[in-house]
This record gives sequence, structure tokens and C-alpha cells, in this order.
Amino acid sequence: MRRRLVMVLTTGALVAFAVTVPGAAADPAAAAVSTLTKSVRGVSSPAGHGATATWVVDYDNNAAAAGQATITDAIGAGQSYVPGSLDVPPGWSPSWSTDGSTFQATEPASGVVAVRAQNPDARPGGTALSGLLTPPVQAATTATGGDGFTPLLHRTPTGALQAWNIYHHAAPNVAKVVCSDLATGQLCAGGPWPKPLNTTPGPLGSGATGDIGSGMAQQYFRDPANTSQVLYAAVTPSSVGVGCLDLAAAANCGYWPLMAAGGSPSGVYSLAGLVEVGGNLYGVASTGAVTCWTVATRAACPGQPYAPIVPPSGDTPSSLYFYGAMTVVAGKVFASSSRPNTGLQAAMGCFDPTTAAACAGWAAPRPLGAAGNYTYNAYTAYSTTGAQVGACSTMTGSPDVTTCYALDGSALPAPSSVAALPAGVIAFNPEVITDPDGHLRSYLAIWGGPYAGAAVCHDWTTAAACAGLPNPITHPGVSGGNTRDYGYAYDVPTGCMIGLGDAGVLFSMDPLTGSSPCVRSGGQVSLTPGAFYCDGDTDHVQGYGSARLVGVTPGNVDFGASRVTVVDQDGATVATPGFAPDGSVDLSGVSPTAHPTIAVTTTLVLTSGADFGGGNQPRLVVDFTGDTPQVCFRTTISAACAVADVANTATGTDATGAFTSNTVTVPVAPGAACQPVVTVDKEICASKTVSHCGPGGSGPWAKKAPVGTLGLLNATAYWRITVTNQGPVAVTDARVVDYEEPACEAAAGTFTLQPGETKTFYCSTYALLTLYPMTNQAKAKYTPRNSPAGTPPSYSAWSSATACSLLCLLG
Repeated sequence: MRRRLVMVLTTGALVAFAVTVPGAAADPAAAAVSTLTKSVRGVSSPAGHGATATWVVDYDNNAAAAGQATITDAIGAGQSYVPGSLDVPPGWSPSWSTDGSTFQATEPASGVVAVRAQNPDARPGGTALSGLLTPPVQAATTATGGDGFTPLLHRTPTGALQAWNIYHHAAPNVAKVVCSDLATGQLCAGGPWPKPLNTTPGPLGSGATGDIGSGMAQQYFRDPANTSQVLYAAVTPSSVGVGCLDLAAAANCGYWPLMAAGGSPSGVYSLAGLVEVGGNLYGVASTGAVTCWTVATRAACPGQPYAPIVPPSGDTPSSLYFYGAMTVVAGKVFASSSRPNTGLQAAMGCFDPTTAAACAGWAAPRPLGAAGNYTYNAYTAYSTTGAQVGACSTMTGSPDVTTCYALDGSALPAPSSVAALPAGVIAFNPEVITDPDGHLRSYLAIWGGPYAGAAVCHDWTTAAACAGLPNPITHPGVSGGNTRDYGYAYDVPTGCMIGLGDAGVLFSMDPLTGSSPCVRSGGQVSLTPGAFYCDGDTDHVQGYGSARLVGVTPGNVDFGASRVTVVDQDGATVATPGFAPDGSVDLSGVSPTAHPTIAVTTTLVLTSGADFGGGNQPRLVVDFTGDTPQVCFRTTISAACAVADVANTATGTDATGAFTSNTVTVPVAPGAACQPVVTVDKEICASKTVSHCGPGGSGPWAKKAPVGTLGLLNATAYWRITVTNQGPVAVTDARVVDYEEPACEAAAGTFTLQPGETKTFYCSTYALLTLYPMTNQAKAKYTPRNSPAGTPPSYSAWSSATACSLLCLLG
């Protein structure tokens, strides 16, 4: 274990002590219970009224195994929570409370009195993150809808893999969004599913309450700023535009209209796309016009919509569906368009985003197949070196025909894999991947004609059908082969394709063997060690540690065929280490300075799936060497003068039990508006009876003794000094200043005064031959409580009283 020096404020003093942190062998004598260490940053000691304090809680997890951990911190008296300031480590979930007992996952606008951080999988030491390993995905007939179309894959923060889908060609009011848990083959929690799509942002609703319709051949784009947000071509009763679906939040995240609906003789009733070029999303309306929308600004591009590049499709109220699709080739946007059962010629067009017009050489669209053929696809053609050279569309007809064009509009040879498809086959846009050998492959989903569902794989690197795979690849083990494929989504961690089709069956396919299910597993964990700390220090991290498989039997994994990829914050591959026989991976060679964030992806080729199921949830765990993680939040110290100090204490629970942090107290210095008001009243006893003139004596007490109170020879004056604090803060180190009578200073000594408090002191002066009046004065010298070191003392005004002898009369 490593020792770290921590400085904290406690009871007004700065205290240093050592905290044990991970880094070496555990101390056998260390207590088994986890600990919390509280400190404060950002304020001086004492702090000022209105200052902002940063409270830091270091959590040392001493549990023997992973488990639930909770850290709770009540906002202490005399301070208020700074909105948005709660900072928790990766893997932890924040929550807030306005009553101190019930917590919510969304921060309230005001009134927060306590904060909390929770981690369902807190690891010993606290410097590790884990994610679930995806089990081999079994085929499952779920309520994806017969027209669920292409899967949208999403991993939750725990690593669980979900497949979302949106029914295609569905009317606005129809509920059309479905989420499936691929580990169980069941619908996700939060049902009932399906749910509607709506233009208003907010959680997904229920029932037939939608106001967004979906297109025929849907194409999606993930927002790079938030990859859980899916942007899609949307159709409403009044417009077509861009819709947003947040998979992480299960919510609608907006709608932006681009063209008003309706029109004649060719109207706007549908929208194909979307595809991205240079941060803009492009679509093609049913009139053939090109729409454009900027992702970063969430706004329509200037001057859009642009002139049509293809013939209309779905441009009448009786035919609402755009038969065609889009693709991007070397920065140019290509689109196909067709009209089934009309005998009209299908065509392909090209749009140049740099000129916002048709591409050079594409003043008119190019024909696709025979008249009357129709299409659901448009996909990119590649050279054997992987360069984007043109666009293709596979047409449904008798026979099917695949037509390709180069960037300049000249003809390109069709890929051989789809050149001989029989009549009646319908094909959809492919999923494109790079296989482990570096070959670029396209997997087209097909069905119809003689096929109840299949995939066609074309290897662009070899310009031939993919080696080692049948052409096409059928799925006899999935629903008896009746899958009616629409499309696939490639899951990088597992290396599996997840397919969905018109039959409503989700299934997995090994892209290298074509087998279903895909007997692979995988996981991905992104780790940013610096994000575990929030105190502003930069020396917490020592290095990356390891990645390891937890809950996996090494004998059930072919480690030689499996792989590990480490990518940094810039997307660059920084390491491809191999597995040790126990399933661990050494990451110590990766520099946390050069690569402050890494994403570790493991693709596992299984020899058996026995480790999955039965309640066992294997995980990928990635760790680093560093100090204990921290939870931080900020508070504003009250401007009320009565607040003389603020304090905070954190509590926690985990597998070791309950524990409490040290209490940190910050003294608060009085500002200019919070100074004490100290007054002094010096009086003399006007009685000739000595017993009336001592402490608590009845006096009377006056500012001037009457004539004769003091004798001519034996003159003793009895004084009473009353000191009162009329201000809002306490005073400390107070003294009475009386230059003429040291006895009065000695009687008072050193004292404190709370706001509103009064203290009285008694003293006397003995003098001979007091023929003349004797006047004595006093004042208070004091320091406001919690004043910064070096603050000069303050003084009250002088107060005087006069002892009068017989000669006062003469005066």
C-alpha cells in the first residue's frame, strides 16, 4: 500500500495525516472496514462569508470482492449546495436529495440538502472499471415488429448489449420503437414496448400517441458528440426533417423540420437518408430534392433544400414511401430512386456538398436496371485497395440487376457476389467491416425469390465473394431459416453481426464463418484515470495496470484466436497485447500521460459458452495504479453574520459495513458587514457604604460621584466597567485598557464576548489627599472571532467616570 499526505481543515486548524492508498501489497494489519477521508479545498482558513468551498471525499475500498457501495454527504449548516457541482468517479451514479432521505437521479433546480454517489460494482481499491461481457447472442423472436428493420446497438454503462429498432414505413401515431436485451433475448426493462416517436423532447411515451412517421429504407447516423443519440429521417403530418432518439435515456431528443409536407404535382410525403458529409446530414425528399442539416448546430443548412438529383418517389398521398437509399462516395452524396409497379425507370443521382448542386458529369441522373425495376438500396463500391470509387444499387426485377457508376458517371463493373441474384430478390444496404486480415467486406441483407432470408458477402479487397463463406449465407438454425433479413449491425467487441428482418427475429451471425449463433463474446471498457479525482491535483495516477476476464473459465476461450485492442482518446491504436493463460492482459506499458484515456476492447472466440447464464455475468475489468477515488461537490458559505464556521461529514456503506469520515470544520472570518460592535461603560460607585461598591453591589453607580463620597484623606474610588458586544459576531482575546489604573486591566484579564453578551468587571483606586476630582477612563481592545492571522486589534470608544472630593464643590 502507498501512503499519501492529506491536508484537511479540522476545528479551525490545518492538519496533515497519511492515508493508505493502493499501489503495493496490502498491509495485513490494516482494518477490514473501508474508510472515507474528508478534506476541503478552495478556501482559506478562516474562509470568508460567501466563499465557495470544495469538499473532497477519498474512498478507500477495503472489501474483498466487488459489490455495492454508497457514499452520502449531507450539506452542513450555514452553507448551500452549488448546482451542478457534484463530481463522482466513473462507474458511480450521482443522486440528490431535497429532504435528506429520498434521493433522485436528476438534479433538482434548487433545495439540495444532501448528495450521494453509488456504484453497484465497486472494486477493491477503487481504481478499476468493469463492463459485462456479451454472451453468445441466441436467436430470439421478440416484439421487434415484422418491420423492425436494421438493429441499432447500444451498450449500457454496465456493458449490457441492447438492440433497438424502429419499425419502418409506419404512420406517425403508430408505436414503433423497441428495445431488446441481447443477453436474455427479452425486451428491455421500462416497457411496454413498442413506444411512439414524438417531436417533443422527453422520455418515450406509450401507446398510439406518436407524431413522427418512419421511412421505407431507414438509414441512421450516430451523433459523434453523443453516440447514444441516433439521428434519423423523420416524417410528420406537416413536414419532413431530422428526428433524434436517445438510446441511453430512452427518450426523444428533438425534431427539426426541413421541408413542409404536401405540394403538387410532386409533393413532399417522405424522406430518404440520412448520410453524413463534413458534419452535415443529407437526405432526399420524395420530390428528389436534397435536404441538409448541420449536426453541431442542430440547424438547417443555408439555402436548403437543394435542386432534385433523382426522379420523385413516394411523392403522392397514395404512395408515401421513398423506394431508394443513399450512400457517400469520396465526399459525394449518391441516391437511388424508383417507383415500383409503375413501369418507370429507376435512377441514381449524385450531389456535391461543396457546390450544393449535382456532381460534375451528373447533370442528369443515370438509369438503374430495366424500367419497372425497383430498389431499396444504394451502397459504396471500393477498389481492391479500399478506395471509394463509386456507387451501386441492386435492383429487384426479373432478373435482378446490379448497376454501378463511378464518381464521374461512367459505368463500373457490378460486384460479382450480387451479379447473379435470381429474380424477385430484394436487397438492402450492406454493413461494411474490415475483417481480421484487413479485408474490406460488405454484407448485404436479402430475401425474396428463392430465399427466406440470407446475407451476401462481397470482399472488395479480392473483388470476389468472401472466402470460406457460402454465397449467399442462409440461417437454417434461426427460425427454420425464415428470417427475411433487412440488415445487420456489427458489434466490434464481440466481432459478431446482429441481424433483424421482416420475420421479427433478432439473431447473431459470425461474419467469418456465417454460422448462427455467433459463438463469440466480447466487452469494451473505457478508462480515464484522471476522472477518478476532483480535487485539482495532478499527481494521483501512477500508471495503467491490467485488463482481466472475471467469471470466465480460461479453458472456455481460444486465446490464440481472440484479440485485445487498446485505443486512446484520439482513436489511435496504441497496443494490441496478447492474453496471458489466465485471461489477463498487461497494460503497464501504456503511458497515462501520453494516453490519458484508453478503450480496451476484447474479442473472445469461445470454445464453450458454459460461463454465461445461470446468473453468472462474466466481466471485463480494467484497472490502473493510483490513489483512492474521490467524490467532490461545492458549497457556498452563507453571508449571514451568525455563521461562524461550517462543517461536513460523509458516511458510506459497502461490503465491509458502514463507515464515517472525519469531520472537517472551516472557520468563517467576519467581513466588513459582520464586525462586532463593542461598547464600554465605566462608572463609579456613588455610595459611602463599601459593601455596595463591590462585585454585584447595588451602588448606586454613576458617571460622577457626588461631593463627599470620597474623604479628604482616605480616598478609595470603586469602579465598575461594563463591556457589551452589540454586534453580530463574537469577539476573542478581549481586554480592558485603562492606562491610569492597572488594577482595572488585571480585574478584566482576557475574555470573550458572544453576540449580545455583556460582562462586568470591578476594580478600585486608593489615593491620599484626593483634594481634586479624579477622572478615570477605559476602553476595550478585542479581535473579531475567526479573524485571519495578523489582523490588528480593534478598540471600542473610551468611557470615563469621575471621583469627586470636597474640592469638587469649589470647582
